[in-house]
Amino acid sequence: MSQVQPKQPAERVRSEQQALDVAAQLAQQFREGAATRDRERELPHHPLRVLFQSGLGAITVPEAYGGIAASTATLTSVISLLSEADAAVGQVPQNHFYALEVLRLNGSESQKQRFYAEVLAGVHLGNALAEFSARAAHQRTTAIRNNVLNGSKFYATGALFADRIPTAARDEAGIEQLVFVPRHQPGVTVIDDWSGFGQRTTGSGSVMFDNVPVGPDDVVPFQSAFERPTALGPFAQILHAAIDQGIARAAFNDMLAFLRQRARPWPDSGVSCASDDPLTLDRTGRLAAQLRAGEALIAEAAAAIDAAQRQPDAGTVARASVEVAKARAWTTDVSLAAANLLFELGGTRASLREHNLDRHWRNARTHTLHDPVRWKYPAIGNYLLNGVLPARRGTL
Repeated sequence: MSQVQPKQPAERVRSEQQALDVAAQLAQQFREGAATRDRERELPHHPLRVLFQSGLGAITVPEAYGGIAASTATLTSVISLLSEADAAVGQVPQNHFYALEVLRLNGSESQKQRFYAEVLAGVHLGNALAEFSARAAHQRTTAIRNNVLNGSKFYATGALFADRIPTAARDEAGIEQLVFVPRHQPGVTVIDDWSGFGQRTTGSGSVMFDNVPVGPDDVVPFQSAFERPTALGPFAQILHAAIDQGIARAAFNDMLAFLRQRARPWPDSGVSCASDDPLTLDRTGRLAAQLRAGEALIAEAAAAIDAAQRQPDAGTVARASVEVAKARAWTTDVSLAAANLLFELGGTRASLREHNLDRHWRNARTHTLHDPVRWKYPAIGNYLLNGVLPARRGTL
Protein backbone atom coordinates (compact mmCIF):
# COMPACT_ATOMS: atom_id res chain seq x y z
CA MET A 1 0.00 0.00 0.00
CA SER A 2 1.59 3.26 -1.13
CA GLN A 3 1.27 6.43 0.91
CA VAL A 4 1.66 9.89 -0.62
CA GLN A 5 2.11 13.10 1.29
CA PRO A 6 1.66 16.61 -0.16
CA LYS A 7 4.57 19.02 -0.17
CA GLN A 8 2.70 21.20 2.34
CA PRO A 9 -0.52 20.55 4.26
CA ALA A 10 -3.70 22.06 2.84
CA GLU A 11 -6.24 24.36 4.43
CA ARG A 12 -9.77 23.08 4.99
CA VAL A 13 -12.68 24.55 3.06
CA ARG A 14 -15.72 24.36 5.34
CA SER A 15 -18.58 25.51 3.08
CA GLU A 16 -19.54 25.99 -0.54
CA GLN A 17 -19.57 29.76 -0.10
CA GLN A 18 -16.05 29.61 1.28
CA ALA A 19 -15.03 27.55 -1.76
CA LEU A 20 -16.38 30.26 -4.08
CA ASP A 21 -14.70 33.00 -2.05
CA VAL A 22 -11.35 31.21 -2.09
CA ALA A 23 -11.64 30.56 -5.83
CA ALA A 24 -12.38 34.24 -6.48
CA GLN A 25 -9.38 35.31 -4.39
CA LEU A 26 -7.06 32.85 -6.11
CA ALA A 27 -8.38 33.85 -9.53
CA GLN A 28 -7.43 37.44 -8.84
CA GLN A 29 -3.96 36.27 -7.85
CA PHE A 30 -3.52 33.91 -10.82
CA ARG A 31 -4.70 36.53 -13.33
CA GLU A 32 -1.52 38.46 -12.62
CA GLY A 33 1.18 36.91 -14.73
CA ALA A 34 -1.13 34.63 -16.76
CA ALA A 35 -0.32 36.37 -20.04
CA THR A 36 3.41 36.19 -19.33
CA ARG A 37 3.25 32.53 -18.34
CA ASP A 38 1.55 31.75 -21.63
CA ARG A 39 3.91 33.88 -23.72
CA GLU A 40 7.07 32.46 -22.17
CA ARG A 41 5.60 29.01 -21.51
CA GLU A 42 6.35 29.21 -17.81
CA LEU A 43 4.71 26.17 -16.25
CA PRO A 44 2.39 27.15 -13.35
CA HIS A 45 4.05 25.10 -10.62
CA HIS A 46 3.56 27.80 -7.99
CA PRO A 47 -0.08 28.66 -8.80
CA LEU A 48 -1.02 24.98 -8.72
CA ARG A 49 0.73 24.45 -5.38
CA VAL A 50 -1.20 27.40 -3.99
CA LEU A 51 -4.42 26.03 -5.45
CA PHE A 52 -4.13 22.62 -3.82
CA GLN A 53 -2.86 24.06 -0.54
CA SER A 54 -5.99 26.23 -0.43
CA GLY A 55 -8.22 23.19 0.11
CA LEU A 56 -10.16 23.60 -3.15
CA GLY A 57 -8.93 20.23 -4.39
CA ALA A 58 -10.96 18.49 -1.68
CA ILE A 59 -14.35 20.21 -2.08
CA THR A 60 -16.03 17.15 -3.67
CA VAL A 61 -14.90 14.78 -0.91
CA PRO A 62 -18.07 13.33 0.70
CA GLU A 63 -19.06 14.63 4.12
CA ALA A 64 -18.62 11.17 5.65
CA TYR A 65 -14.90 11.41 4.86
CA GLY A 66 -14.36 14.98 6.05
CA GLY A 67 -15.26 16.98 2.95
CA ILE A 68 -18.18 19.25 2.05
CA ALA A 69 -19.53 17.27 -0.94
CA ALA A 70 -19.80 20.46 -2.98
CA SER A 71 -22.58 20.59 -5.56
CA THR A 72 -21.73 20.39 -9.23
CA ALA A 73 -22.86 24.02 -9.60
CA THR A 74 -20.27 25.14 -7.04
CA LEU A 75 -17.56 23.01 -8.62
CA THR A 76 -18.23 24.38 -12.11
CA SER A 77 -18.19 27.93 -10.75
CA VAL A 78 -14.79 27.27 -9.17
CA ILE A 79 -13.39 25.83 -12.41
CA SER A 80 -14.84 28.67 -14.47
CA LEU A 81 -13.37 31.34 -12.16
CA LEU A 82 -9.93 29.74 -12.32
CA SER A 83 -10.13 29.30 -16.09
CA GLU A 84 -11.10 32.92 -16.59
CA ALA A 85 -7.95 33.92 -14.70
CA ASP A 86 -5.62 31.38 -16.34
CA ALA A 87 -7.08 28.76 -18.65
CA ALA A 88 -4.24 26.31 -18.01
CA VAL A 89 -4.58 26.51 -14.23
CA GLY A 90 -8.34 26.02 -14.65
CA GLN A 91 -7.97 22.91 -16.80
CA VAL A 92 -5.44 21.04 -14.68
CA PRO A 93 -7.85 20.21 -11.77
CA GLN A 94 -10.45 18.73 -14.14
CA ASN A 95 -8.82 15.31 -14.11
CA HIS A 96 -8.24 15.55 -10.35
CA PHE A 97 -11.98 15.85 -9.73
CA TYR A 98 -12.72 13.19 -12.36
CA ALA A 99 -10.51 10.69 -10.52
CA LEU A 100 -12.23 11.58 -7.25
CA GLU A 101 -15.60 10.84 -8.86
CA VAL A 102 -14.35 7.43 -10.04
CA LEU A 103 -13.21 6.80 -6.46
CA ARG A 104 -16.62 7.81 -5.09
CA LEU A 105 -18.41 5.49 -7.49
CA ASN A 106 -16.13 2.45 -7.45
CA GLY A 107 -13.59 2.66 -4.66
CA SER A 108 -13.59 0.27 -1.73
CA GLU A 109 -14.14 1.60 1.77
CA SER A 110 -10.44 1.36 2.59
CA GLN A 111 -9.50 3.11 -0.68
CA LYS A 112 -11.91 5.94 0.01
CA GLN A 113 -10.59 6.45 3.51
CA ARG A 114 -6.98 6.51 2.32
CA PHE A 115 -7.26 8.55 -0.88
CA TYR A 116 -9.77 11.05 0.51
CA ALA A 117 -7.47 11.63 3.49
CA GLU A 118 -4.59 12.31 1.09
CA VAL A 119 -6.66 14.77 -0.94
CA LEU A 120 -7.88 16.56 2.18
CA ALA A 121 -4.20 16.94 3.11
CA GLY A 122 -3.50 18.58 -0.28
CA VAL A 123 -2.51 15.71 -2.59
CA HIS A 124 -2.98 16.59 -6.28
CA LEU A 125 -4.20 13.89 -8.66
CA GLY A 126 -3.10 14.13 -12.28
CA ASN A 127 -4.09 11.76 -15.08
CA ALA A 128 -2.75 9.32 -17.62
CA LEU A 129 -5.80 8.20 -19.59
CA ALA A 130 -5.37 8.82 -23.32
CA GLU A 131 -2.83 7.16 -25.55
CA PHE A 132 -1.31 8.98 -28.49
CA SER A 133 -1.20 5.96 -30.78
CA ALA A 134 -4.71 4.66 -30.02
CA ARG A 135 -7.22 4.75 -32.88
CA ALA A 136 -10.02 5.84 -30.54
CA ALA A 137 -10.18 7.64 -27.22
CA HIS A 138 -11.45 4.56 -25.36
CA GLN A 139 -8.74 2.19 -26.61
CA ARG A 140 -5.81 1.48 -24.25
CA THR A 141 -2.74 -0.71 -24.52
CA THR A 142 -1.27 0.18 -21.11
CA ALA A 143 -1.60 -2.95 -18.98
CA ILE A 144 -1.17 -4.44 -15.52
CA ARG A 145 0.35 -7.91 -15.50
CA ASN A 146 1.35 -9.67 -12.27
CA ASN A 147 1.02 -6.41 -10.32
CA VAL A 148 3.36 -4.58 -12.72
CA LEU A 149 2.29 -1.60 -14.87
CA ASN A 150 3.73 -0.98 -18.35
CA GLY A 151 2.70 1.42 -21.09
CA SER A 152 2.81 4.96 -22.37
CA LYS A 153 0.32 7.82 -22.30
CA PHE A 154 -0.11 11.23 -23.87
CA TYR A 155 -2.38 14.25 -23.22
CA ALA A 156 -1.62 13.59 -19.53
CA THR A 157 -2.82 16.99 -18.32
CA GLY A 158 -1.60 17.75 -14.83
CA ALA A 159 0.67 14.72 -14.45
CA LEU A 160 3.75 16.94 -14.48
CA PHE A 161 2.54 18.72 -11.33
CA ALA A 162 0.77 15.88 -9.52
CA ASP A 163 1.46 13.75 -6.45
CA ARG A 164 -0.45 10.78 -7.86
CA ILE A 165 -1.26 9.94 -11.48
CA PRO A 166 -4.52 7.99 -11.87
CA THR A 167 -3.79 5.81 -14.90
CA ALA A 168 -6.16 3.84 -17.11
CA ALA A 169 -4.82 0.32 -17.67
CA ARG A 170 -6.21 -3.09 -18.57
CA ASP A 171 -5.71 -6.05 -16.30
CA GLU A 172 -5.07 -9.69 -17.24
CA ALA A 173 -8.76 -10.16 -18.08
CA GLY A 174 -8.81 -7.07 -20.33
CA ILE A 175 -10.91 -5.09 -17.85
CA GLU A 176 -10.02 -1.44 -17.50
CA GLN A 177 -8.86 -0.22 -14.11
CA LEU A 178 -7.75 3.14 -12.74
CA VAL A 179 -4.39 2.84 -11.01
CA PHE A 180 -3.56 5.62 -8.53
CA VAL A 181 0.17 5.62 -9.27
CA PRO A 182 2.50 7.70 -7.06
CA ARG A 183 4.11 10.35 -9.28
CA HIS A 184 7.65 9.73 -7.98
CA GLN A 185 7.57 5.94 -7.94
CA PRO A 186 10.50 4.18 -9.67
CA GLY A 187 9.72 3.45 -13.30
CA VAL A 188 7.41 6.48 -13.74
CA THR A 189 8.70 9.10 -16.18
CA VAL A 190 6.76 12.27 -16.94
CA ILE A 191 7.97 14.11 -20.04
CA ASP A 192 7.25 17.76 -20.74
CA ASP A 193 6.68 17.33 -24.49
CA TRP A 194 3.31 19.06 -24.90
CA SER A 195 3.70 21.47 -27.82
CA GLY A 196 0.16 22.66 -28.46
CA PHE A 197 -0.22 26.29 -29.57
CA GLY A 198 -2.99 26.73 -27.01
CA GLN A 199 -3.28 25.68 -23.36
CA ARG A 200 0.49 25.81 -23.55
CA THR A 201 1.19 25.42 -19.84
CA THR A 202 -1.08 22.51 -18.89
CA GLY A 203 1.81 20.03 -18.98
CA SER A 204 -0.30 17.74 -21.19
CA GLY A 205 2.60 15.62 -22.37
CA SER A 206 3.76 12.02 -22.04
CA VAL A 207 3.91 9.59 -19.14
CA MET A 208 5.91 6.37 -19.41
CA PHE A 209 5.50 3.36 -17.13
CA ASP A 210 8.39 0.90 -17.15
CA ASN A 211 7.81 -2.12 -14.88
CA VAL A 212 6.13 -0.02 -12.20
CA PRO A 213 5.09 -2.11 -9.17
CA VAL A 214 1.38 -1.76 -8.47
CA GLY A 215 -0.21 -2.47 -5.12
CA PRO A 216 -3.71 -3.99 -5.28
CA ASP A 217 -4.99 -1.27 -2.95
CA ASP A 218 -3.99 1.37 -5.53
CA VAL A 219 -6.23 -0.16 -8.22
CA VAL A 220 -9.79 1.20 -8.44
CA PRO A 221 -12.32 -0.36 -10.85
CA PHE A 222 -12.90 1.96 -13.81
CA GLN A 223 -14.75 0.19 -16.62
CA SER A 224 -17.73 -0.73 -14.45
CA ALA A 225 -18.55 2.98 -13.98
CA PHE A 226 -19.75 2.94 -17.60
CA GLU A 227 -21.31 -0.51 -17.56
CA ARG A 228 -24.04 0.70 -15.21
CA PRO A 229 -25.84 4.06 -15.16
CA THR A 230 -23.61 6.64 -13.48
CA ALA A 231 -23.11 10.35 -14.10
CA LEU A 232 -19.35 9.97 -14.54
CA GLY A 233 -19.38 10.93 -18.24
CA PRO A 234 -21.48 14.10 -17.92
CA PHE A 235 -19.56 15.00 -14.74
CA ALA A 236 -16.31 14.98 -16.73
CA GLN A 237 -17.84 16.93 -19.57
CA ILE A 238 -19.42 19.72 -17.54
CA LEU A 239 -16.01 20.63 -16.15
CA HIS A 240 -14.77 21.08 -19.71
CA ALA A 241 -17.77 23.31 -20.39
CA ALA A 242 -16.83 25.38 -17.35
CA ILE A 243 -13.28 25.77 -18.68
CA ASP A 244 -14.58 27.04 -22.03
CA GLN A 245 -16.99 29.40 -20.28
CA GLY A 246 -14.08 30.82 -18.29
CA ILE A 247 -12.03 31.32 -21.45
CA ALA A 248 -14.99 33.06 -23.08
CA ARG A 249 -15.41 35.45 -20.15
CA ALA A 250 -11.70 36.23 -20.16
CA ALA A 251 -11.78 37.08 -23.87
CA PHE A 252 -14.93 39.18 -23.44
CA ASN A 253 -13.60 41.13 -20.46
CA ASP A 254 -10.26 41.76 -22.15
CA MET A 255 -12.16 42.95 -25.21
CA LEU A 256 -14.15 45.42 -23.11
CA ALA A 257 -11.01 46.71 -21.45
CA PHE A 258 -9.21 47.06 -24.77
CA LEU A 259 -12.13 48.89 -26.42
CA ARG A 260 -12.54 51.25 -23.47
CA GLN A 261 -8.85 52.06 -23.60
CA ARG A 262 -9.19 52.82 -27.31
CA ALA A 263 -12.28 54.99 -26.83
CA ARG A 264 -10.74 58.36 -27.62
CA PRO A 265 -12.79 61.12 -29.29
CA TRP A 266 -12.29 61.63 -32.99
CA PRO A 267 -10.80 65.06 -33.70
CA ASP A 268 -13.44 67.84 -33.79
CA SER A 269 -16.34 65.37 -33.55
CA GLY A 270 -16.89 64.51 -29.91
CA VAL A 271 -17.71 60.96 -31.02
CA SER A 272 -15.61 58.17 -29.51
CA CYS A 273 -14.11 55.63 -31.87
CA ALA A 274 -15.32 52.57 -29.95
CA SER A 275 -18.07 53.08 -27.40
CA ASP A 276 -20.47 55.00 -29.70
CA ASP A 277 -20.16 52.76 -32.76
CA PRO A 278 -23.58 51.05 -33.19
CA LEU A 279 -22.07 47.92 -34.74
CA THR A 280 -19.64 47.54 -31.85
CA LEU A 281 -22.47 48.04 -29.38
CA ASP A 282 -24.61 45.46 -31.18
CA ARG A 283 -21.92 42.78 -31.29
CA THR A 284 -20.94 43.41 -27.68
CA GLY A 285 -24.52 43.13 -26.49
CA ARG A 286 -25.14 39.94 -28.45
CA LEU A 287 -22.07 38.27 -27.01
CA ALA A 288 -23.03 39.36 -23.48
CA ALA A 289 -26.36 37.58 -23.93
CA GLN A 290 -24.64 34.46 -25.29
CA LEU A 291 -22.31 34.37 -22.31
CA ARG A 292 -25.24 34.61 -19.92
CA ALA A 293 -26.95 31.77 -21.76
CA GLY A 294 -23.83 29.67 -21.23
CA GLU A 295 -24.04 30.28 -17.48
CA ALA A 296 -27.69 29.21 -17.50
CA LEU A 297 -27.02 26.04 -19.51
CA ILE A 298 -24.20 25.03 -17.19
CA ALA A 299 -26.41 25.64 -14.14
CA GLU A 300 -29.21 23.51 -15.58
CA ALA A 301 -26.76 20.75 -16.52
CA ALA A 302 -25.19 20.86 -13.05
CA ALA A 303 -28.61 20.33 -11.45
CA ALA A 304 -29.21 17.35 -13.76
CA ILE A 305 -25.88 15.82 -12.72
CA ASP A 306 -26.66 16.25 -9.04
CA ALA A 307 -30.02 14.55 -9.60
CA ALA A 308 -28.37 11.66 -11.45
CA GLN A 309 -25.79 11.26 -8.68
CA ARG A 310 -28.53 11.08 -6.05
CA GLN A 311 -30.65 8.62 -8.05
CA PRO A 312 -28.60 7.03 -10.84
CA ASP A 313 -30.69 5.19 -13.41
CA ALA A 314 -30.84 5.08 -17.19
CA GLY A 315 -33.24 8.02 -17.38
CA THR A 316 -31.53 10.44 -15.00
CA VAL A 317 -28.09 9.71 -16.42
CA ALA A 318 -29.32 10.16 -20.00
CA ARG A 319 -30.91 13.50 -19.11
CA ALA A 320 -27.69 14.63 -17.45
CA SER A 321 -25.68 13.65 -20.53
CA VAL A 322 -28.03 15.56 -22.84
CA GLU A 323 -28.11 18.69 -20.68
CA VAL A 324 -24.33 18.68 -20.41
CA ALA A 325 -24.00 18.14 -24.16
CA LYS A 326 -26.09 21.28 -24.69
CA ALA A 327 -23.87 23.28 -22.36
CA ARG A 328 -20.68 21.84 -23.82
CA ALA A 329 -21.73 22.57 -27.41
CA TRP A 330 -22.84 26.10 -26.52
CA THR A 331 -19.72 27.02 -24.56
CA THR A 332 -17.57 25.67 -27.39
CA ASP A 333 -19.23 28.05 -29.82
CA VAL A 334 -19.24 30.99 -27.41
CA SER A 335 -15.59 30.68 -26.38
CA LEU A 336 -14.55 30.74 -30.03
CA ALA A 337 -16.96 33.58 -30.81
CA ALA A 338 -15.67 35.68 -27.92
CA ALA A 339 -12.05 35.18 -28.89
CA ASN A 340 -12.82 36.02 -32.52
CA LEU A 341 -14.82 39.12 -31.64
CA LEU A 342 -11.95 40.45 -29.55
CA PHE A 343 -9.89 40.74 -32.73
CA GLU A 344 -12.76 41.79 -34.96
CA LEU A 345 -13.54 44.81 -32.77
CA GLY A 346 -10.05 45.36 -31.37
CA GLY A 347 -8.42 45.51 -34.78
CA THR A 348 -4.77 45.02 -35.58
CA ARG A 349 -3.60 46.58 -32.34
CA ALA A 350 -5.27 43.76 -30.40
CA SER A 351 -2.89 41.31 -32.07
CA LEU A 352 0.29 42.99 -30.83
CA ARG A 353 2.55 40.54 -29.03
CA GLU A 354 2.84 42.62 -25.88
CA HIS A 355 -0.89 42.26 -25.24
CA ASN A 356 -0.88 38.46 -25.81
CA LEU A 357 -4.64 38.61 -26.29
CA ASP A 358 -4.35 35.90 -28.92
CA ARG A 359 -3.92 33.39 -26.09
CA HIS A 360 -7.70 33.39 -25.59
CA TRP A 361 -8.33 32.23 -29.16
CA ARG A 362 -5.48 29.71 -29.00
CA ASN A 363 -6.74 28.36 -25.69
CA ALA A 364 -10.34 28.14 -26.88
CA ARG A 365 -9.42 26.56 -30.19
CA THR A 366 -7.21 23.97 -28.51
CA HIS A 367 -9.39 23.07 -25.55
CA THR A 368 -12.62 22.81 -27.55
CA LEU A 369 -10.99 20.05 -29.59
CA HIS A 370 -10.98 17.86 -26.47
CA ASP A 371 -14.40 16.42 -27.33
CA PRO A 372 -15.53 17.79 -30.70
CA VAL A 373 -18.81 19.64 -30.73
CA ARG A 374 -19.88 17.61 -33.76
CA TRP A 375 -20.42 14.70 -31.36
CA LYS A 376 -22.83 16.67 -29.20
CA TYR A 377 -25.66 17.92 -31.39
CA PRO A 378 -26.48 14.55 -33.04
CA ALA A 379 -26.67 12.92 -29.60
CA ILE A 380 -29.03 15.65 -28.39
CA GLY A 381 -31.21 15.36 -31.48
CA ASN A 382 -31.33 11.56 -31.39
CA TYR A 383 -32.47 11.68 -27.77
CA LEU A 384 -35.15 14.31 -28.37
CA LEU A 385 -36.50 12.94 -31.67
CA ASN A 386 -36.03 9.21 -31.30
CA GLY A 387 -35.69 8.62 -27.58
CA VAL A 388 -32.23 7.10 -28.05
CA LEU A 389 -30.23 7.32 -24.83
CA PRO A 390 -26.70 8.71 -25.24
CA ALA A 391 -23.85 6.25 -24.94
CA ARG A 392 -22.32 6.05 -21.48
CA ARG A 393 -18.73 7.17 -21.87
CA GLY A 394 -16.36 9.84 -20.63
CA THR A 395 -16.63 11.91 -23.79
CA LEU A 396 -20.38 12.56 -23.65
